[in-house]
Amino acid sequence: MSTERRAPLDRKRVADTALRLLDEAGLDGLTLRAIARELDVKAPALYWHFKDKQALLDEMATEMYRRMVAGTALDPADSWQDRLRKANHGLRAALLAYRDGAKVFSGSRFTGADHAVQMEETLRLFMAAGFTFADAVRASSTAYSYTIGFVTEEQGVHPRPGERREGFDVAERARMLADYPLSAKAGAEIFADYDRQFGEGLEIVVAGITARYGVR
Repeated sequence: MSTERRAPLDRKRVADTALRLLDEAGLDGLTLRAIARELDVKAPALYWHFKDKQALLDEMATEMYRRMVAGTALDPADSWQDRLRKANHGLRAALLAYRDGAKVFSGSRFTGADHAVQMEETLRLFMAAGFTFADAVRASSTAYSYTIGFVTEEQGVHPRPGERREGFDVAERARMLADYPLSAKAGAEIFADYDRQFGEGLEIVVAGITARYGVR
């Protein structure tokens, strides 16, 4: 038996194993039974740590966040625009590191207060720039929602970098929609160059926040 399997079973070890298996099975195929088998324990042993799969997903999302911010520090010289760009480009990269990463993260409840450190600093930065508290929350959460939604759609086409789901061939789509030339042509914009798409979309969000709240 390996050293890893002899290690004490705790929440972090279960979450680490679940994140590793996520790349193999995807979210739908990730079961407590499969995780228990990988850890060489009986499935009921996991219920000492997680009451159900959603509780495990909450811990997985929390661990994803810890890994995302590990070793990084916020720059106090950031403008609010800089902070939004850095935070959301970083979030996208973190989600893309896992199959179905956006689905795991979306709607999960963090199990600790790790996220509050950066959230507190970011809200203070926004308010120092002239946002009200409510507007600062709305601006940052809107950018976050954009990123989660974008990556969810992106991973629907590319579950992992280099993979492409069947049925998303742009040329085939164009042939099928030949009677609708603009819709056919749109496929090349929708299903390609996701890095550019994300960056442009985030700039639209930043510009919209500026226009809506009148903050420069």
